[in-house]
Amino acid sequence: MKKVRILGIESSCDETSVAVIERSASGKIKILSNIVKSQLSIHKNFGGVVPELAARAHSDIIDELILIALKEAKIKLKDLSAIAATSGPGLLGGLLVGVVAAKTLASVLKIPFIAINHLEGHALSVQLEKEISYPYLLLLVSGGHTEFTIINKFNSYKRIGTTIDDALGEAFDKTARLLNLGYPGGPEIEKIANSGNENKFNLPKPLIHENNCHFSFSGLKSAIAQIVAKHKINLQFKKDMAASFQKTIVDIISVKTERAITIFEKIKRKKGKVTIVVAGGVAANQYLRASLKQLEQNNNCEFFFPSMKLCTDNGAMIALAGLERYERKLFSKLSFKPRPRWPLDKKAEFMKGKRRIGI
Repeated sequence: MKKVRILGIESSCDETSVAVIERSASGKIKILSNIVKSQLSIHKNFGGVVPELAARAHSDIIDELILIALKEAKIKLKDLSAIAATSGPGLLGGLLVGVVAAKTLASVLKIPFIAINHLEGHALSVQLEKEISYPYLLLLVSGGHTEFTIINKFNSYKRIGTTIDDALGEAFDKTARLLNLGYPGGPEIEKIANSGNENKFNLPKPLIHENNCHFSFSGLKSAIAQIVAKHKINLQFKKDMAASFQKTIVDIISVKTERAITIFEKIKRKKGKVTIVVAGGVAANQYLRASLKQLEQNNNCEFFFPSMKLCTDNGAMIALAGLERYERKLFSKLSFKPRPRWPLDKKAEFMKGKRRIGI
C-alpha cells in the first residue's frame, strides 16, 4: 500500500484553511500541515460575518495558503493523490472560492476532486487524533449547526436532533453583542463568565421539557435582550449574565444529551458505553467540556473532544473526509456545484421554524 496524500481546503465561513494529511503504507494517518487564516480582524467591527467580505478575503489568500501548506508538509503538488474541498453547507461566496481552487488543481494535476460536506469533516475530526469505533453519537455545536447525529459508519448518518432556529454558536455571538463583549462571542463569554454569578439570572430553557433532543435558542436570546434593556450594563452585570447564560446553555445541552443517549441506545441496541463525540467551534468551551464529562458518572457513556485546533473550522478534517472518500473511490465530478444547505443525513427533515417537534 503506497502513501496517500490529500490536500484539504476549507472556506465555508470566516476561516480559510488548507491542510495536507497522509496515510502511510502501514495505515497510520498523519497531519503534515494544517494552515488556518482567521478573518477575525475583518469582521470584528461588524459583530458578525459579512458574506461578501468573507468571500473576498478567502480569494485573496487561498493561493498563498496552498503553497504554505505544501511547503510545511515538505511535498510537491505532484505528490498529491487528490484534492478535497468543503462544498457545503456554508456561505456560497466562500464555498465557491475553495471549490474553484480545488477543481483547478485537480484538473491540472489530473487527480480526483472530492466535494466534502463540512459537517462530515466535523463528524470525523476526532479520528485525526484517536481511534474511535463505529457507531458513535455526534453532538455538533458550531456557529451554523447544533445537532445530534448517529454516525453508523463512514457515509452512513442519521440525525436525531437539531435546532429549530439559532445554532449554539449564533446564540453565543448574539448574547455577546447584547453585552458589548465583541466578536466572536464564545471565547469572550467564557472568559468573563469565570468571575460571574451563574445563578444571578433565571433564564428560559426552550424545549427542555419536550421528550426529544431538538433545540431552540432564539427565545433565550430574546429573554436576555429584555433583561439587558432594564439594567445598567456595568462589568458585574456582564459577568453575571455571561455566567448565567453559559450555565443555562449547559443545562439545556446536558438534558438533551441524556435524551439523545436514550434514543441512540434504542436505535442501535448497542451494549457497552455509548461513545459521544463533541465537535465544532463551541466544543472548545472548557465549561461545556467539563459539564458534559460529568454526565459520564450517571450515564453509560464516554465523551471525546477534538483538540482545540481541530474544533474550529480547519482543512485537516476536510482532508480526512477526502481521504476516506478517496479510498472508496467516491470522487466528485468537476461539474459539482457548492450547496449552501447540505444536511449530513440526506433524509433529515428541514426543521427551522418547526414548533411541534415531539417524537
